Order: sequence, then C-alpha cells, then structure tokens
Amino acid sequence: MLSGFGFAGQITFGFFDFEAREYKPKTYENLEVTNLTGSLAWKEGKPLPHLHATAGSSSFAAVCGHPLALEVGRRSIEINVMTLPDRLEPIVDASIAVHVLQLGPAG
Repeated sequence: MLSGFGFAGQITFGFFDFEAREYKPKTYENLEVTNLTGSLAWKEGKPLPHLHATAGSSSFAAVCGHPLALEVGRRSIEINVMTLPDRLEPIVDASIAVHVLQLGPAG
C-alpha cells in the first residue's frame, strides 16, 4: 500500500474510460498534491502501481484522477510504502471484465 503528498512541478492525471478501455490524460503544472493513495501489485515479475491522487492549485481549485506521470516540484514529494508479507497480483475477473487484486505468495 502506498500514500503520499507534496509538490508537483508537473502531473498528468488520467480518467479511465471503461468503454474505450483507456485513460484520458490531462497535464497540469505547479500543484500541491494533497493526497496520493494506492497499491503496488506485481504483474509478470514487474511492479504494477495503481494510484489515485488529488492536487490543488494556488487558486484552491482541485483536480484528481489516476496519476500517470509526476515530476517533483520546488520542494518534495513524501511517499510512504507499507509492505505486505504476500504479493498483490492482478487477475482478470471475467464477470466484470477488469483486473482485481489477489494476495499471492511472495516471489
């Protein structure tokens, strides 16, 4: 599990379009990330992050979505990672046609 906050010089958020099966991206600059939350799973032996974030501008407008790319801004980003004894691994749930996370043996 992962959480964080801090300053982003640039951040690209994606909103997932289920019909198109892809993220619709939009990039913003100079935002304060107020919340970064998600999980770190494993797929085919590689880390697979699934994150959501909310960030605000100097005018106090907020934006949110899946962070697809992030550059640290003028200060820093603080990230906390909690590890589990077993790995999270995505499997396709055919009944809803999306990946769901399952605990698997640590590899």
